[in-house]
Order: sequence, then structure tokens, then C-alpha cells
Amino acid sequence: MEYILPIAQVEINIILIFLLSLFVGVLSGLFGVGGGFLMTPFLIFMGIPPAYAVPNEASNILGTSVSGSTTHYLKGTLDYKMGLMIVIGGTIGTLLGILTFSYLKDIGRINEVISLSYMYILAILGTFMLIQGVSEIDKARKKIVVKKKLHSHYWIHGLPFRMRFKKSGVYESVFTPIIIGLIVGYIAAIMGIGGAFILVPAMIYIIGMPTKLIPGTSLFVTIFVSAIVTVLHAFNYGTIDLILVIILILGSIVGVQVGQKLGEKIDSSEFKTILALLILGVGVAIAYESFIKEEETVVKKAINLENLDKISMFILDYSKDLPTFYGLTSVIIAVVVGVGAAILRNSFSKWNKSRIEKLKS
Repeated sequence: MEYILPIAQVEINIILIFLLSLFVGVLSGLFGVGGGFLMTPFLIFMGIPPAYAVPNEASNILGTSVSGSTTHYLKGTLDYKMGLMIVIGGTIGTLLGILTFSYLKDIGRINEVISLSYMYILAILGTFMLIQGVSEIDKARKKIVVKKKLHSHYWIHGLPFRMRFKKSGVYESVFTPIIIGLIVGYIAAIMGIGGAFILVPAMIYIIGMPTKLIPGTSLFVTIFVSAIVTVLHAFNYGTIDLILVIILILGSIVGVQVGQKLGEKIDSSEFKTILALLILGVGVAIAYESFIKEEETVVKKAINLENLDKISMFILDYSKDLPTFYGLTSVIIAVVVGVGAAILRNSFSKWNKSRIEKLKS
């Protein structure tokens, strides 16, 4: 089912993008990792320019983060105080990232930088996960139990203005979560990812938060960072495409729910190696497409805007006339769909639990 995106002005296959988003969402729910570092490259491979793929995936991440964070809120597994400190740093980092994005866009190097960033990030992340996955499988076979020291001391722990975070049970300098948030926000603004692959390990090994509070707090932070990225990209560059955003959000949220259910029933530790190989494969594909494959002269099919349907024309005019409100509309859609999905899942879980209890009695 081919469709012309009104903002990106490229032709896409709606069903294929939905299925890819669904697949990445399942991986996110199953392994507890953000899907941005996979979905953004997939969008680029499908012909969507990186400058458009990044902000639209950020809006998608917002929707899934709202859904996941709402679920953790209902369970009481979220540290707001710690989250808000990280958000402060994330806001500063996002603004710096947008300035960097603007500079690179002005000199015509943004697409190259995005491709390079993904190539290195995926190579490092994939290699680390592959080593870890193989090591875990080997230790499980040999029945080796290793006690890990969760909270080592680094220079960042010596910073002043310490604060007590009662929910997490830690006593940290306020600058610790702020600096972590700054790094996450900067990367999110340029690459369109949630930054969980940095945030989650930092919460575990640097801040020393309880494991049960990490997913919810990480998603809580991602909501604000992704929302800022979405609005700023819409206002500054007009690169948010509501049609693409809706397809991505619907696929991701359904996929995340399925992935989380699968994660409750199966041991996903052995599948980490497969995920690592997939990540490495995408990194190699980006490197090949960007720096090895010979450039081909591609004649792009001219997009006649007069052929757009009424909905697409409305979106196009709305984005040009009211860019800030247009960006906020994308945020509202992501929040409403995300909260709705979480409430539906919670209601279904309660109904299912009640049904099982009645059957037992």
C-alpha cells in the first residue's frame, strides 16, 4: 500500500513500515531496550532522508515511553525526583544537540554525521551485547555464579551539592543525574533515539538505583527529552510528518505490549546474542550504504502535491502555518495513544486476573 508522505514528500509502503515498527516494538518489549537505534536506520534504508527519520522516530519513542511510563506509574515503580534531575540535564543537552543539528544541517553534513553516529554506536553496542550474551550463555552452561559489584566510585561521585533520593535510597550529588541527562539529551536530539542504552547502565553502575525503579524512571525521562526534540524539530525544520508518526506509534505500542508479554513467559537471555548480531548487521549495512556502495544516479519520481488527499494537504498547510502547534499536536497524539494503550493493558490484566480467580474458585 503505497502512500506519499506530505512533509517528507517521499513515497512509502504503509504496511511495511507498520510491520517494521511492530517488529522493533516486540524487540523493545522483549529485551527492555529502546528501538530507536534500529527503527531510524530502517527508515533511512526505506528512502526517508535521515533529517526526517530522526525527529519522526523521536516522536514515536515519545509514544512508547508514555505508554511504558504510565504502566510503571500504576505499579509504583518510578522515582520522580531522580527523573526530574535527569530531565533538567536532558533539556540542556537537547538544546545543545539541536544547535549542533542546525549547524551540521546548514553546512550540508547532517546526513553524513547521522550515518557515522549510527555506524559507530551500533558497532560498539552490538559488540558489547554479543560479548555479554555469549559470556552469559557460557556461564549458564557451566553453572558459574558471579557476584557483581553494582556501585563503583568514580570522579562524578565527588561532586558537591548532594541530595537524598528517598525512593531510590541513594545519596548523590545533583550534578550526577544532570550530567547523565545532558549526554542523553544531546544524543537524542541528533540521532532520534531515547538514549536508554546510556541511561540504564548509568542508573545501575553510576547512580546505583534499585533495578525495579530503572525502567520506569528511564521512560519518564525519555518522555520529556523526546517531546522537546519533537517540538523543536517541527518548529525549526518542519520535518515532523504526522502520517508517519501515527503509523510508527501504532506499530511500536502494539509490538511493545506483545514483547513484554513474551518476556514474562520466556527467558530472553539467550536471544540477546541474536539481537546483538542484528544490531551489528544494521551497523555494517549503514557503513556499506554510506561509505562503500558506489553512488548510483537515481531519478526521483517527482511528487505532485496537487495529488495529495485532503488529510495530507491539511497536514502540509498546518505544518507551514502553525509549526509550533503542529509539533505540539504530534506530542499530544503520542501522549494520548501511549496513555490509552497503558490503561487498556492495565484494565485487561485486571480483568484476566479476575477471570482466572473466578475459574479457580
